[in-house]
Amino acid sequence: MPLWPTTDVTITDDDVEDALYRTVRVLNPVLDVVGATDPLRLKRRVPSSSPDSGPDGGPIDLVADGIARALNAADLPGTLAWDDMDTDARIRWWVWRIGALNTVAVAYPGVLGIVGRLLPVQDLLGFVNQALVLCAVARELGVTEPRQQARMLAEVLCDRDTDEPHEPAGSAPSSLRTVVWRLPGVLDAVGDELAKRPQPRAPFRYLGMLPAVGAVASYFGECGALARAAKQGRRWITERFPEAVPGG
Repeated sequence: MPLWPTTDVTITDDDVEDALYRTVRVLNPVLDVVGATDPLRLKRRVPSSSPDSGPDGGPIDLVADGIARALNAADLPGTLAWDDMDTDARIRWWVWRIGALNTVAVAYPGVLGIVGRLLPVQDLLGFVNQALVLCAVARELGVTEPRQQARMLAEVLCDRDTDEPHEPAGSAPSSLRTVVWRLPGVLDAVGDELAKRPQPRAPFRYLGMLPAVGAVASYFGECGALARAAKQGRRWITERFPEAVPGG
């Protein structure tokens, strides 16, 4: 018998879409920071050794040139190298640079083996990472409206049908006692939603149950799951907004 009795809580399609709408309103500014922030104007800087630059500067200019070259070599959004990349290359950058880097944090609980898999933190981190990359994919394909991005996340990550109209759910005031009683059920339902995201393949999941090496297996498994999520997101956008896709 559980120490705290739970109640069945149903999270509707509208609940999921609304929660994800709030999520993308947070994720898009994060993507803006990565893609648009350039307070020192280094992303567009032409190194002084370049034929297109002016006369050589002093030590500060040499440091600035070095940073500019590093940013350009990393193909960071907003750099001259980014301008030369097509849509496919930019999507790969978000998946295999930003997404793969974030996956280190997603996979870290794997050091605990099967205990780490039982913790909800891995699904939470994995869900947020996939949502961030999917929003970046949507933006690269011209879909920037938060409600449309939320619908994509609801269908790709939560297997929810957002095409069907839903009756708005009524809202009744709840007492503190009722809220506390329903809380375990709410948390359990939220955990179920997070676990619907594209998951690592079975071999990686099994290896992820081993202590220590589980983190490595989890990393590669999560990278594969992220790539599949990005592919599904791109397919979703192409099917529903073909006019928004460059070249479509």
